[in-house]
Amino acid sequence: MSRPDPVGTAPVRIAMWSGPRNISTAMMRSFENRPDCAVWDEPFYAHYLSETGLNHPLADRIIAAYETDWRAVAARATGPVPDGKSIFFQKHMTHHILPHMDLNCLDGLRHGFLIREPARVLMSYVDKRADVTLEDLGFPQQQRLFEAVCKNDGKSPPVLDADDVLADPKGMLAALCAALNIPFDAAMLSWPAGSRDSDGLWAAHWYGAVQQSTAFQAPGMAPREVPEHLMEILNDAESFYQTLYPHRLRAV
Repeated sequence: MSRPDPVGTAPVRIAMWSGPRNISTAMMRSFENRPDCAVWDEPFYAHYLSETGLNHPLADRIIAAYETDWRAVAARATGPVPDGKSIFFQKHMTHHILPHMDLNCLDGLRHGFLIREPARVLMSYVDKRADVTLEDLGFPQQQRLFEAVCKNDGKSPPVLDADDVLADPKGMLAALCAALNIPFDAAMLSWPAGSRDSDGLWAAHWYGAVQQSTAFQAPGMAPREVPEHLMEILNDAESFYQTLYPHRLRAV
């Protein structure tokens, strides 16, 4: 992965890397509400499902409807920006990047990482899909991706903690925009409720709450207690989360 072009000389392509059950879809809504921004929802998902054969909700429909060749997806990610927009926000899941996929194909993208307290991620995930592994949550993959971006770009990419964004959306979004070398737009702070044409087919299963939202919501109460049979996953996830946590952005 090479260094991106400076702002103003080319369209800005942003890859935001998150695990599931974070605020990644709300972040996509935030960017999509900018008039200068196009968004893309989990473009490597169909390839991931096709390769792994995992029993995810709507898997057959997703594989049939979307591109399963990861190289073709990468070419679009680095190609022309839809609708002539100046910013292309791509919502990526860390666990969708499988070992055979060469991230050098994403040269020129500006990478960001969205992290969230593992207990919240885990308990939200099992509400939607009870069969869960550490890899399903994307924590180890996120650390590997973070280290790869650091090595290739020669600096740490921006890291956002979900609780920080929910507590201070304006300050954290302004910090993110500054780190990505794009102007902050107050339009990012709210959006109309409802579904979007940009939502993937999986929205029917996963996006119920965000489709009712109009802004980032204040942080909730402490996460629900994690049952004993999930504690090993939680402890392993916590170690990866804590590796990235010290790199998180602070509000502007």
